[in-house]
Amino acid sequence: MHTPTDTPIPLLRPRRAYAWWRILLLALLLCVLTGTAAAQQAQNASVQELTGRIEPNQVIIYDLPGLQAGETLSVYANGTGGDLDPFLALANTSLTRGEARREFATEVNRSIAEGRDPLQVIPEIADRYFLAWDDDSGAGYDAAVQYTIPADGDYLLILFSSPAKENTFGTYRLLVGIDAPQVLTGQAEPTGAAIAVLDRDASEVGMAVQEVDGTLTANRTSTFYTLNPVTEGDTFYAFIEATSGDLIPVLVLRDFGGKPLSAGVPAGDGITATLEYTFDDDSEGNELEVFSRTRNETNTTGDYRLLAGLNVPAVLTGEAAPTAPRLLQEPIRVMVGFELDQITTVDQQAENFGVVGNIWMRWTDPALAFSPDECNCQFKVYRSVEEFVSAEGQRWPEFTLFNQQERRWTQNQIIVVRPDGTVTYYERFWTLLQAPDFNFRQYPFDTQDFYVRIDSLYPEEFYVYVPWEEKTTVGGQLGEEEWYITDYNANVTSIQINTQNSRYSFYFEAARHLTFYVLRILLPILIIILLTYVTFLLKDYGKRADVASANLLLFIAFNFTIAGDLPRLGYLTFLDSILVTTFVVTGITVAYNLYLKWLATERQKEIAEKIDRVMVWLYPATYIGALILIALFFP
Repeated sequence: MHTPTDTPIPLLRPRRAYAWWRILLLALLLCVLTGTAAAQQAQNASVQELTGRIEPNQVIIYDLPGLQAGETLSVYANGTGGDLDPFLALANTSLTRGEARREFATEVNRSIAEGRDPLQVIPEIADRYFLAWDDDSGAGYDAAVQYTIPADGDYLLILFSSPAKENTFGTYRLLVGIDAPQVLTGQAEPTGAAIAVLDRDASEVGMAVQEVDGTLTANRTSTFYTLNPVTEGDTFYAFIEATSGDLIPVLVLRDFGGKPLSAGVPAGDGITATLEYTFDDDSEGNELEVFSRTRNETNTTGDYRLLAGLNVPAVLTGEAAPTAPRLLQEPIRVMVGFELDQITTVDQQAENFGVVGNIWMRWTDPALAFSPDECNCQFKVYRSVEEFVSAEGQRWPEFTLFNQQERRWTQNQIIVVRPDGTVTYYERFWTLLQAPDFNFRQYPFDTQDFYVRIDSLYPEEFYVYVPWEEKTTVGGQLGEEEWYITDYNANVTSIQINTQNSRYSFYFEAARHLTFYVLRILLPILIIILLTYVTFLLKDYGKRADVASANLLLFIAFNFTIAGDLPRLGYLTFLDSILVTTFVVTGITVAYNLYLKWLATERQKEIAEKIDRVMVWLYPATYIGALILIALFFP
C-alpha cells in the first residue's frame, strides 16, 4: 500500500526536464538571431577616415550628400599634431559658410565678454546654429557626435577649433561612419566608403595667397622664404616687382636640398618676374630665393613686392588678393631680455668686466605646439638645451655672446614649452666680457660704456630679435663699489656674418664714485701744492729747494699708483695732465730755488728777493692757468 506522497514524484520529473530544454532552445535561438542582426548591421556599416590640417581661425567644411532618413551618423575627431582642440558640428545645407564659424564665434565671444558663463553660453548658442555638436565627448579633448538622420537629403559636417579655447591649430584625424557606432570609440576600421566630401573652396584648403615686402641692398643682395608643406599636384605661383631703386629682381624656387626647381627672370632690365611650378610629391622645406641681378657688374638695389600663391593662377598677374592661410613661413620673432644682477669686477688694464646675469628669450614656434591631453600637462619643462633639442628637434634660436672672453659658467637653465608652441628660455650665468669701448680721457671723472651683445646664429630669415623690455633690468645690489650705473637700455640691430643676423645689445653707462680719487689723490696733491707755496715765506732758498724736491718724489709715487690702474694708453687722461703739470711746475720750482740760492751766495740777495716777490704770485697763477687749460681740453 502506497502513501499519498509517493505517487506524484515520478510524474513531475519529466515535466521539469522538458521546461529546461525549452528555455535552452529559446536562448540559443535568441543568440543566433542577435548574432545575425549584428553581422547584418556590421555588413551594412560604412566608415571613412579623413585627415587634414586646421590653421588658426580656419573652418573645415565637409559635404555629406545623400543621407537617408533613419541612418545613424557617427563622427569622431581628434588632433594629431599641434595643440588642436577640435569642435564638431552637424548642420543643414541652409547654414551659410560665414555662420558656420565667424558668426557663431562672434556671438559666443560677445556673450562671454558680457560676463556670461562660457559653459552655458556655448551650448545655448550652438543649439541654435547646429543640428548636433560636440566638444569633448571623446577621449581627452577629442570630439564625438552621433545623430539620427531625420529626413533624406544633404548635410554639412563642420570642424573647427573649440570656441572654449580659441585659435588652437594642427593636424587632425576624422572618422565618419553610417550605422557604425564603433566610430564613437575612435578605433573603427575604414571600409573604403565615401561619406564626406571636403568643400575645398569653402574651407580654403589648398589655396593661399600671401603678399610680403622686402629690400635688397649692397650688403644684402639676396634673401629667401620657406614654404609651408605642399601636397602632390599643388601648383606654386610667384610674382615680384621692384618698387624703388634700380632693382632687377630674380626668383628661384629650390627644394629642401637647395636644388633649383624653377626660376623667374625679368626680361631685359625689367622690374617684374613670375614663376610657376607644380609639385610631383608631398614635400616641405622648399625655399623661394629672391636676389638682385647685376647691371654693369654692379648689384642693383631697392624695395620689392612679392606675391606668392598656391593653386591661385591670378597671382601671376600681381592682382590676387591675400587670403588668411599663410603660404610662406615668416621669421620667428624672438623676444630677448637681459637682467644684470651683479658686476663682479671691472679690469681696466685688461679692458673687460665680469657679470652675473640672466638671459631671457621667448618665441612661438608652431612646430612645437602640442595638445595638453597628450601629457596631461599645461606645459613641458626641460632643464638643459640638450634635453630640449633631444625632445623637440634641432632648430631653436641658438645664440652666442659676441664679446665673451672666457667660458660662460651656467648656474641654471630652464626651457618651458606651452601648448601653443610658445617657448620661454631662462639662463643664469657668470662670465667675463670684453669692453673695447673704454675711453679714459676724462679719468677719474669719466663715464664708461659697457655692453652685453647677444648674436643670433641663425639668419634673420629664421629668427628676428626684438627687445623684451620687461626683462631688461638692472639689479639693486650690483656689488661693484667703484662704479655706479647712470643709464641703461637695450636695442636690436642687424649684423653681417655670412648672412644677416640679429644682434641684441644690452647697454649700461657707469660712472666712478669720486670719493676715493678726491680724498686719496686730488686732495693730497692740493695739500702738497699749498705746502710748497708756503715755503715761499722762507728766506732759506736751500730748504725751499729740498722741500720742492721731496714733493717731486711724492708726485712720482702718485704717478706709479695711477699707472697701475690703467692700461698703457696712447693718450693723456685728465689726471695725467694734472700730474704732468705738477711735475713741470715742481721741477721748475726746484730749479728756481736753486737759482735763488746761487744768487744769494754770489752777494746778489737783493736781486733774488725782487725776483721772489714776483714768483710768490706767479706760482699760484701758473697752477690756476694750467687747470683752466686742462678743463678746456677735457670738457
